[in-house]
Amino acid sequence: MNTFHPLRFKPTFREYIWGGRRLGERLNKPIGAGEHYAESWEIVDHGQDQSIVAFGPYTDWPLRQFVLEHPRELFGQHPDFERFPLLFKFLDASRKLSVQVHPDDEQGKQLDPPDLGKTEAWVIIHTDDDSELYVGLETGCDRKALAEAVAQGNTEQCLHSLKPQNGDCLFIPAGLVHAIGSGLLVAEIQQSSDTTFRLFDWNRVGTDGKPRPLHIEQALNTIDYGLGPAQPQVPEKTSHPDCSRLVACDKFVLDRWQSQATVQVGGDDRFHIIAVLEGSLIVTNDPAEQPLSLGQTMLIPAASEACELQPQTPSVWLDMYLPTAAELRGI
Repeated sequence: MNTFHPLRFKPTFREYIWGGRRLGERLNKPIGAGEHYAESWEIVDHGQDQSIVAFGPYTDWPLRQFVLEHPRELFGQHPDFERFPLLFKFLDASRKLSVQVHPDDEQGKQLDPPDLGKTEAWVIIHTDDDSELYVGLETGCDRKALAEAVAQGNTEQCLHSLKPQNGDCLFIPAGLVHAIGSGLLVAEIQQSSDTTFRLFDWNRVGTDGKPRPLHIEQALNTIDYGLGPAQPQVPEKTSHPDCSRLVACDKFVLDRWQSQATVQVGGDDRFHIIAVLEGSLIVTNDPAEQPLSLGQTMLIPAASEACELQPQTPSVWLDMYLPTAAELRGI
């Protein structure tokens, strides 16, 4: 099996009516002159949406090419996937996102064309004082009550809302109705899916002056009414004092590191996605030969040698990877 260096990719941007300028202003993304930059896709392999390598011997390779030509080196101990199973992005919600829900894997198989389900998690990078998240239905709200509220224009009264704090993590399993409110900058890890059913869009119009499409019946059928309201995750201790576990589910593990000390990542026969939320890191074996800084992301393939992450200042970063079979049994 070949050895691979860490991979850095060129971000790709999405402009939606709810976006803004903070991907550039706060995360130093090379956005253009528009006013509605909503998402920076950092790691993606979904149809025509492809991360492109930015540095090193594989410059200009799409992520899909690694999946097809070097699956063992990329995935290690995990089964070979038809595509890279995770998608990582940053979001600037200058305005509210639609109230929406995503299907699970079984529901995704029934779509045309078929897609993965979409379980995701958010880490709040910045929140305005009046920002809100909508995560799940209020206790006791069933399908009938929600359908009536939607028909009467009262969708919001059925939604559980909370005021997030910087650093909060919200776990959003497939089937949980949700919306990101305005004034939030978010890091999101999810399954590699782009399927969304909109339930409500705040009575606004798109850039063409027309209301954006809703998928009310599909959304009502997709929502898991047993999930109830969600709360921020309680970080769990790990074997390293500088690392806390934010999410451990069957789709991914999400760890947050807060450290000024050098730590080691990789070398465990699975890939790791590293995203810097504060500070900067020097990464050994990095062909870019420059720090991994605020708002930047790296993919460490399974076949990469263990890398040292050397913080240049007190730094915060996320480490995202797939659970092992043994870890799955403990989830």
